[in-house]
Amino acid sequence: MGMTKDNVIGFVLAVSSSIFIGSSFIIKKMGLLRAAGNGKRAATGGHSYLTEPFWWAGMISMIVGEIANFAAYAFAPAILVTPLGALSIIFSSVLAQFILHEKLHMFGKLGCALCVVGSITIVLHAPHERDIHSVKEIWGLATEPGFIFYAIICVALICILIFRYAPTHGQKYIVVYIGICSLTGSLTVMCVKAVGMALKLTFEGNNQFKYYQTWLFTLAVVGCCLMQINYLNKALDIFNTNVVSPVYYVMFTTLTIVASIIMFKDWDNSSAQQIATELCGFVTILSGTFLLHKTKDMGNPPPEVSNISKSSEDPPEI
Repeated sequence: MGMTKDNVIGFVLAVSSSIFIGSSFIIKKMGLLRAAGNGKRAATGGHSYLTEPFWWAGMISMIVGEIANFAAYAFAPAILVTPLGALSIIFSSVLAQFILHEKLHMFGKLGCALCVVGSITIVLHAPHERDIHSVKEIWGLATEPGFIFYAIICVALICILIFRYAPTHGQKYIVVYIGICSLTGSLTVMCVKAVGMALKLTFEGNNQFKYYQTWLFTLAVVGCCLMQINYLNKALDIFNTNVVSPVYYVMFTTLTIVASIIMFKDWDNSSAQQIATELCGFVTILSGTFLLHKTKDMGNPPPEVSNISKSSEDPPEI
């Protein structure tokens, strides 16, 4: 399927977003490492990282990236924008090798290449953006039974992970913290798309902020983003960056695509061939992230065990 002008704009914004977000993982990790030596770690409830300039620089980079990502959703469908987050994995993995000295094996580099190939495949076959003329249309999509059921399932799983599993298993199983971020993120993206479309229509002269639905979507975005930041900090403080980035990407992207298909019906006007090609591209990206994860420690010397860093060096359980 050919790229429309809006899809091209969304693509450029999504790539820019990946560069800033990929950098933010590394810069924030540097701040968290410095904070761990000066106070209580973020994973155990500490907030000493708030005094670290590196952490704030990472936050600024992430905010810039999220703004670009926010804008991308106003122009292109989530099934195009979200998979391009794989580029942030590549960028953070390369920086982690040179700055944090987290070695990237040859097969990890192959994983990066697979991510690029999969991203290109999805970009070239992405569906056109759905025509939206009012935020009320998005509200109508969000209140259909299918998406309401999906949202209820997500909220239930988030509550179970936070109150049942995070206190006892959060520091051992990476899927706990990343699961909370990903489930919340899939709902965040739907709300971000709604607010982005509202801003786009408003700038075109059709004010959407006179509707209460726009403000509800905005509040949901703020609340969900704060939750994601909190639990992403915990994951980054405990686990290797080359693990957090791909696992978060896989879970977040999968759930976001599912949410977008349910809410915006992205595949309604796509042929079976186009859908199959997009799925192949997505599976290629998943294969790349799998390689990045499985080869994260290959070629690394055994870590020295110390009382301070032992918990962060233990291999995480998925």
